[in-house]
Amino acid sequence: MGHGLSYDAALNGMRVGIGYDIHRFAPGRKLVLGGVEIPAPQGLEGHSDADCVSHAVADAVLGALGLPDIGHWFPNTDSRIEGIDSQQIVSFAAEEAGKRRYRIANIDVVVIAENPRIAPHIDSMKERLAESLGIAVERVGIKATTHEGLGALGRSEGIAAQAVCLLEPDRNCDAGSHI
Repeated sequence: MGHGLSYDAALNGMRVGIGYDIHRFAPGRKLVLGGVEIPAPQGLEGHSDADCVSHAVADAVLGALGLPDIGHWFPNTDSRIEGIDSQQIVSFAAEEAGKRRYRIANIDVVVIAENPRIAPHIDSMKERLAESLGIAVERVGIKATTHEGLGALGRSEGIAAQAVCLLEPDRNCDAGSHI
């Protein structure tokens, strides 16, 4: 960094992570995004509840910590967690941040889907994610876009989500405590 500052000192210990997840549609399943069940003719395929929004958020937090992604902690080969509520995965990631004396400064998510319409559900998704992360709802941003008819997402074959997380050191937290 020049000037004799360590990398962490130059960033005041802040860390950034990004997460991405995509799931294809599957008949006979509920559609859950950001911990909210959304009325739709079909849900997403996956070992858990297939909540790609929550998976992207958890991976963003874990990535900011330099930890493996959710597949390491919640493998799709483990029958004990089949159908798991992805809010448990999000809470796990937040707890890992707390154990390492970080707190979530903010989360920002973009949901990529041709349908169903996501906008009417954004406030509920923000509330649910904030609760699972242990942060104020104002620290969660969610927006939706389409894929403009291009590719598999544009053909409505599934839904994808990208998330970014900013962590800041929690100098007031005891080691091992939650956020």
